[in-house]
Amino acid sequence: MTPSAPIVRAPHAVALLLFALVWLSCVWFGSFVFNPNSATRLFGTLALVERGEATIDRYQTLTIDKAEFKQGGVTHYYMDKAPGMTLMAAPVVWATNRVTGVSSYDHIIDITNPRLAAFLRLRMQLAVACGAAILTAFAAVLLLDLATGITGSPTAGMFAALGYSLGSIVWGWSTTLFGHAPVAALFLIATWAIWRGTSGEREFGRWRYPLMAGAALGFAVTIEFQAALGGLVIGGWALWRSRDAAWPVRRRLYLVAVATALVAVLPMLAYNQFAFGTPFMTGYTGVVGFSGMNQGLFGLTYPKITALLGITFGVRRGLFWVAPILLLGWFGVVKLVRDPATRDLGVLCVAMIVIVLSINASYAYWDGGASVGPRHSVPAIPFFAIGLAPIWASIERRSDKIKAIALLAVSILLNLIVAATDIFAPETMMTPVWSRNIMGLLAHGYLNTVPNMYWGFSPWIGLILYLDLALPMLGLMLWWTRRAERRGSV
Repeated sequence: MTPSAPIVRAPHAVALLLFALVWLSCVWFGSFVFNPNSATRLFGTLALVERGEATIDRYQTLTIDKAEFKQGGVTHYYMDKAPGMTLMAAPVVWATNRVTGVSSYDHIIDITNPRLAAFLRLRMQLAVACGAAILTAFAAVLLLDLATGITGSPTAGMFAALGYSLGSIVWGWSTTLFGHAPVAALFLIATWAIWRGTSGEREFGRWRYPLMAGAALGFAVTIEFQAALGGLVIGGWALWRSRDAAWPVRRRLYLVAVATALVAVLPMLAYNQFAFGTPFMTGYTGVVGFSGMNQGLFGLTYPKITALLGITFGVRRGLFWVAPILLLGWFGVVKLVRDPATRDLGVLCVAMIVIVLSINASYAYWDGGASVGPRHSVPAIPFFAIGLAPIWASIERRSDKIKAIALLAVSILLNLIVAATDIFAPETMMTPVWSRNIMGLLAHGYLNTVPNMYWGFSPWIGLILYLDLALPMLGLMLWWTRRAERRGSV
């Protein structure tokens, strides 16, 4: 446990405005509703809500992402994913069906049916608004607090928070029912809770921090099974941070964290029991059409150098091509490791980045299929972003600050285009951001915004309306942050 000391914090008004901006940015844009990966999760939700069952037989022709099992000589189809996103969407879909008085049984199940597409789009959009968007926005606020605390600079905290939430593919993947961005947010939430809860005697011992960390790590596993590896690393870091505290206090906090994590995992076990008759069987065991899933453990073998290069610097899926600001974050992580005061946090960032990228590089389908950027590497992004804070705090020359701001602006612009057009891209496209998102979809006005999807506005008007809202919010937030920096806000 670190000694007690006042921790600099950004003003609450800045945090609230950051939350609103990030949430709005994730909700304003949509994604292809029939993408097999996100659609199968929604089909699982519809089956639960409308029929009280886990089988997606009625929708199975609309997705290639499915599991097949035979029961009593009859073939049934199931969602082939961890159930976290499906379960999180269930209350929203149930409420939407009740309010609108419409269910999927009022539509012909055909991928060419525009009424079915509109039905699914509304429920997916609302599920994102009440799920992934909230988690990403909340995580951005906590990163603002953490980064401000370790550097003493609110502007450094804002630089890191914007790099994570709007300057990376976290933005685009927060507009879907994929689990990558929510897991990234939950990792960050747990990291903040442990850091804050072990930052002095005043904070240590409060039950809310282990409660938050345990719930975040447990539910991350419910969303994506491989999150267990990252969760173990973050848990180990918590043990290290609290090693000097009295055992009775530590025991109580550990019990709270472990108990909460187990409770957060229970929905996954309950779903498996409900769907397959046992809590320890998953849809992955019945995946059809993807032979690579038979390699190793559900497609995971060992890290390949070519895959690792592809998900970092490759022009097709490279993380640093679609979010160049994160490359700067890596150098900041090195600074954290070199500073004795932040070394443990820096080591955690290195470990999490290595683990997430290694899992991605070990996967048979490491490129993520129809993806902009390496979607399986998204949970590593918060730990790159933490490094942006010490980088900003170490910059003294005005010209260097302008360069850093320009790099962040380029990253935000790239990811605005991706979010506004489509986070999905053909597997064979070598430069999806430039060829598809910019030269293809953006140039021809193929945008997915709330105003053009629901209110009848043109796509360009929808984008302009977003900028009319987002830019003043961003400007006011940056002005408040800069003023707090000058005043030495606490």
